[in-house]
Amino acid sequence: MIPDLISFKGETIHLDDKLRASLPGSFIKLNDGITHYHLDGPENGRVVVLINGFSIPLYLWDHTFQALIDAGYRVLRFDFYGRGYSDRPALTYNADLHDRQIHELLQALHISTPVHMIGCSMGGIISAMYCDRHPEMVERLVLIDPAGTLPQISPFLKLIKIPLLGELILNFRGDDFLLPGMAGDLSHPEKFPEYVSLYEPQMKIRGFKRAILSTLRCGFLQNQEQVYRRLGRQNRPILLIWGEEDQTIPFTVSDQLCAFLPGVHFYPISQVGHVPHYENPERVNPIILKFLDNYPDCVIEERA
Repeated sequence: MIPDLISFKGETIHLDDKLRASLPGSFIKLNDGITHYHLDGPENGRVVVLINGFSIPLYLWDHTFQALIDAGYRVLRFDFYGRGYSDRPALTYNADLHDRQIHELLQALHISTPVHMIGCSMGGIISAMYCDRHPEMVERLVLIDPAGTLPQISPFLKLIKIPLLGELILNFRGDDFLLPGMAGDLSHPEKFPEYVSLYEPQMKIRGFKRAILSTLRCGFLQNQEQVYRRLGRQNRPILLIWGEEDQTIPFTVSDQLCAFLPGVHFYPISQVGHVPHYENPERVNPIILKFLDNYPDCVIEERA
């Protein structure tokens, strides 16, 4: 457990029942804290679980959520601990915590049949790890610009990992690091100003930067080759979507993923960045729906 000793600049709001009562969505108490989630769609529909990225709340799926519901799926999206309007427990924000949150949330919502899972960025490697640990729980998997393949980290992140120095950097320059990073997810951020503005409210809730710092220090976002190799040996259909202009996890990394995942259905998306489903849902949603519906024309993309 990490002691909650530091109050970061700008974190002026305490997440409590009064605040939760004013917010949309639902809340449920799990073993490590309260989770904020949206669950909608036909009660007898196949369940699709949407897994967020590194620090973004569940609005990451605003352009996907309703499309899946309209197609007859029952769709679950939620905020990871430390993000959005879920609790910020004073714990280590490692893969075990995120895996536990997903598993407990499914159990608490009485979802016991295999689900379809869609993970973007950090949500990609967490989804892969979840399939690795609970193979019986996932039927089809969609990975969108997934993390976990870069062996090296930037000099800036190396500094972040140094005790106390990381706290000082996030305290005084955290906004300069996080907000431009959000805009950098998009190839054309000027078209989606809400992508950054919707991110900012969570930054005011106490414990946000502590959670972000803990995630960066755990290191599970890099070099998870063995997880993907094991995933590739499972008998599960996998769809891989990647924005060709991704500046967060370069498009060239997709070659590695395709090698680790034999038979993967791969779709590069042109003129979009790290979140292609958000920038171009008109192109991406039909690909996802065809894959989930097991349409025969969902085939492996030929590489140039």
